[in-house]
Amino acid sequence: MNSPLFSGLVVLACAGAAQAQPDPLQVRSWAAACANCHGTGGHAQPGTEPLAGADKDELLKKLLDFKRGARPATIMNQLSKGYSDEQLAAIAAWFAAQKK
Repeated sequence: MNSPLFSGLVVLACAGAAQAQPDPLQVRSWAAACANCHGTGGHAQPGTEPLAGADKDELLKKLLDFKRGARPATIMNQLSKGYSDEQLAAIAAWFAAQKK
């Protein structure tokens, strides 16, 4: 089937798949990796930056800056490279949704 309608449907289906949101349990699992330094659910102990209730856009900017090497760090620049930009956005949104 090589009709313009079919091609359009394929494009729409692919765009919808690209826009699909990750499973909330998967995002929570990604965020759990942050608990070693930032506390469970982003509720950090004194001396470490809390993530719970952080501004989503500011947190994502920090994560992307770590990933790109634009923000100095001891470990965050390495950890952030293990996630796609979309995964980092989902993680930032998850922490932003947590109560301070």
